[in-house]
Amino acid sequence: MIIGVPKEIKAQENRVALLPSAAYQLIRRGHTVLVETNAGAGSGFADAGYQQAGAEIIAGHDEVFARADLIVKVKEPLESEWPLLRPGQILFTYLHLAASKRLTEALAATQCTAIAYETVEVNRRLPLLEPMSEIAGRMSVLVGGNLLARHHGGCGVLLGGVPGVLPGKVVVIGGGTAGVNAARMAQGLGADVTILEVDVERMRFLDITLHTAHTLYSSHAHILEMLPDVDLLIGAVLVPGSRAPKLVTREMLRVMKPGSVFVDIAIDQGGCAETSRPTTHHDPTFVEEDVTHYCVANMPAAFCRTATQALTNVTYPYIEAIADRGIPGAFQKDRNLLGGLNLVDGKVTCRGVAEAHGMELHQPAEFGF
Repeated sequence: MIIGVPKEIKAQENRVALLPSAAYQLIRRGHTVLVETNAGAGSGFADAGYQQAGAEIIAGHDEVFARADLIVKVKEPLESEWPLLRPGQILFTYLHLAASKRLTEALAATQCTAIAYETVEVNRRLPLLEPMSEIAGRMSVLVGGNLLARHHGGCGVLLGGVPGVLPGKVVVIGGGTAGVNAARMAQGLGADVTILEVDVERMRFLDITLHTAHTLYSSHAHILEMLPDVDLLIGAVLVPGSRAPKLVTREMLRVMKPGSVFVDIAIDQGGCAETSRPTTHHDPTFVEEDVTHYCVANMPAAFCRTATQALTNVTYPYIEAIADRGIPGAFQKDRNLLGGLNLVDGKVTCRGVAEAHGMELHQPAEFGF
């Protein structure tokens, strides 16, 4: 199979979908790997490394798409890339289609087979999303703590406090992978941490493992009760494959202290606050209701080398299976991969995406999968 690795063109996106070592393994198995010039440069992986692995370096972005049977990316295709996709071509990347009907319809029109990293589920886990959630969760506290500094427009609270001064208060909405990593990082700084969660068993786990963090059942009333004292609010809500629920309204933000900070990790899936809108690393923040919002849609790209290595660690086995066996064979070998199928032949096969956009849901069995 011919595997194409285009350079990411999303703003400040420096991750790359495949390491030179992974390219080497695929080439040893008889596959052809096409890597666009400087695709890995932003993460510190030079073209020379891919050439040594046996990959072919391609100067043209369009040529990578034109020649490849399987396109492996990090982020969803941007508008300029939509016409480059073709019927039957396999696209394997983060898609987050529930957040964008326009993207969903555009990809459906190409009739490519689109498989999303974030909807591959194994034993109620999302193994291809978890490494990025871990990075985003840890990063949310680093970014949020910095934005609390007065010269960034914050309220001037140091999350860890000092002897004789109480620490800052951090509230994390969601006790999944991103939420746990945010809480652990905030704990490490010495902050006062509360996690809001709806799964009672998950709360028991959090209570046992995060010794000094508090757990609270997530409800509208409890969130509203916590907000007046919060310095850093972190939205770490995820409904796999679906649009994030709007748990924080504009009216709720109005009770927060001026200069407090809200980091919305859920922005890839539409955000969990009424006021959230995607931002970039170049222009990451905006202020609504005197609260600084950080809503960067590709947070892990800031730590692109770590993120690239972590991503390839988990995606490579699936890439290898698709390359070796094709789509039907890969699904037959690992039925968990079937959960990643979002679009095929212009039809939506992911329930969360279909429900988010009011589109007809088709079962993979209709296509022989």
